Amino acid sequence: MLISPVSSPTQKTEQTQTKKRKKMEKPLEKFDVIVIGAGIMGSCTAYEASKRNQKTLLLEQFDFLHHLGSSHGESRTIRATYPEDYYPKMVLKSETLWREAEQQIGYRVYFKTSQLDIGPSNDKAIQSVISSCDKNSIPVRVIDRNAMSLEFDNLIQLPHDWIGVVTEHGGVIKPTKAVSMFQTLAIINGGILRDKIEVVEIKKDGKTGDVLVMAKNGEKFSGKKCVVTVGSWMNKLVRNISGVVIPIQPLETTVFYWKIKKGYESKFTIGNGFPTFASYGEPYVYGTPSLEYPGLIKIPVHGGRPCEPTDRTWAPTQSLDPLSEWIQERFRGLVDSTRPVLTQSCMYSVTPDEDFVIDFLGGEFGEDVVVGGGFSGHGFKMGPIVGKILSDLVIDGETKEVELMHFRIKRFEKNSKGNLKKFDDQVSSAH
Repeated sequence: MLISPVSSPTQKTEQTQTKKRKKMEKPLEKFDVIVIGAGIMGSCTAYEASKRNQKTLLLEQFDFLHHLGSSHGESRTIRATYPEDYYPKMVLKSETLWREAEQQIGYRVYFKTSQLDIGPSNDKAIQSVISSCDKNSIPVRVIDRNAMSLEFDNLIQLPHDWIGVVTEHGGVIKPTKAVSMFQTLAIINGGILRDKIEVVEIKKDGKTGDVLVMAKNGEKFSGKKCVVTVGSWMNKLVRNISGVVIPIQPLETTVFYWKIKKGYESKFTIGNGFPTFASYGEPYVYGTPSLEYPGLIKIPVHGGRPCEPTDRTWAPTQSLDPLSEWIQERFRGLVDSTRPVLTQSCMYSVTPDEDFVIDFLGGEFGEDVVVGGGFSGHGFKMGPIVGKILSDLVIDGETKEVELMHFRIKRFEKNSKGNLKKFDDQVSSAH
């Protein structure tokens, strides 16, 4: 005869409380894809995954459309003129995807104009730009000082030994509006968006094999797959969850707007044919036509101050003297180069070679967790194609959009500087 053990009053109370807790606990909702980080890359990924009928969750540690990262503000350039020959195709594919998204949402975020690259005729980077465009069948026109004056209404002046490279693939993207567009499209496709959710841990569920995502507020989420696109917070989060160190350095950078002199305001607009532009050499300058603020033109320097995203000054990070001199000389005194009238702070997340990191995290996560980061201040324009690539990787385990060898994490094991470049003057300018 078997005698069942009798539970003590204390044990009965504990058992009752445990049963009550289990009844009160909601079953863990499961998703096909969880995307962490709702900047441009995460929002595009959530859109692409939801478009493919994946049950998608997009998590953001701050408010949606916040100003603490890299995906806010009023303008970003889009250009296909890259010294590296693996980026132009990505830009061209993104151009198509930008237009497709605009058609779905019903408003514009991409305003097209030409792109102008200038620099010394013997500069390695600008010569590589010409070669890269040729390899990718992108028509370019190389013009000298005299042709430059005719091309752009005498607004831009080059030194005697400089050249200009003109292509039709240029334009301005409205970043905050663009991020909102992809988030809205993700919702339309059935995606779920949650902000104020700070992810502190990601691990594998030993029973189901799913990816468990834990938030600081105690919430848990379960997904078959996970994509991490947290910008300047990437290195810290990835190191904490896996021990993998990805050499991504956060940089605080500052965007400057300068006042166009009276009577010339309309000359520097897209409507007048003024281009987006980049100037190689030192300083490495880029800019957009007058668009978001009438009478002002955006002209910053590519670079910034190394810092953690929690250690920002929100103030200009570099000496303005070289940039002021550049503006005075290139724009013939038509832009007031005394001081900028408006500044905005932004974060870069920079790799040693300024190439992206798009890869499976590996280790215990295998191909269930994909990371997208290190976009180094030039990735926004490629957000749509990066989102497609990341969604391909978690859904299909591969992508046919681009060869990923330049973006693998392991490239830094072979060489701490990453991919070798023939134009170190441009790469080093951001450090």
